[in-house]
Amino acid sequence: MAMLKKDFFKNKYLYVLALFGLAYYLIFCYVPMYGVIIAFKNYAPTKGIMGSPWVGLDHFTGFFQSFYFWRLLRNTLLINVYELIFAFPAPIILALLLNEVRKAFFKRMVQTVTYLPHFVSIVVICGMIVDFSRLTGLFNQIIGLFGGEAANLLLDPSLFRTIFVASGIWQGVGWGSIIYLAALTSIDTQLYDAATVDGANRWKQMWHVTLPGIMPTIVILLILQFGGMMNVGFEKIILLYNSQTYETADVISSFVYRRGLLEANYSYSTAVSLFNSIVNFLLLIMANRLSRKINDTSLW
Repeated sequence: MAMLKKDFFKNKYLYVLALFGLAYYLIFCYVPMYGVIIAFKNYAPTKGIMGSPWVGLDHFTGFFQSFYFWRLLRNTLLINVYELIFAFPAPIILALLLNEVRKAFFKRMVQTVTYLPHFVSIVVICGMIVDFSRLTGLFNQIIGLFGGEAANLLLDPSLFRTIFVASGIWQGVGWGSIIYLAALTSIDTQLYDAATVDGANRWKQMWHVTLPGIMPTIVILLILQFGGMMNVGFEKIILLYNSQTYETADVISSFVYRRGLLEANYSYSTAVSLFNSIVNFLLLIMANRLSRKINDTSLW
């Protein structure tokens, strides 16, 4: 207790700063958890949370037995799998390529160009995608150059996931590479010198020195990626999808948005969202345990 008191007075300003972060998570993350109980009630705003009758697992059972369950689960998982296969490696590849660039001016220019889309509003990004996907849009003009036929691309269910994932890579690849570029700076340069003495070329240095050097960072971010496998931002989905693309575009988060906010079915949407969070939590634990067994790298 005396050591704790001494440490508090020694670092009192740090503790004061930490209080703001703690207050944020308490107010916006932990206190709202109280509202989760409406997933087990037939919630009515006029009766309040405690005054609403209990219905147990009825909302969960209704969701599991509904027509939408498998479609939402399939679409959510497929989009996340595509992002895991194509979007997750993209920042790593960009960071490795930038690490090999020796011209400082060119390197800074590429970094600036790739960072910029991250700072553009998602509404603006989706507006650009909608305009580019029209019959007279940029994408169709490019398709026409190769002899293809123009079509409204966002009305084609088979193209929605491709457009969604590709636009996400374009927007986030530069920003996502920052953490890998930071990890690259921690690699001991003597390892490169030793590899050069052993006759390793640039490719072998990257494969045997650079990649192993940033592997702990890659593993940690991969675990976090698995922990969000059931999450797809509904903002971008609802800005891009339409009734003709529900079959491939509708995901759990967009379904919760429609049922909860547009249809005011609060209990049902809370149950669906709680199911989504539980699955994410289980996936995070499984990915962390698997990573710890394979290469001794984990979040905890």
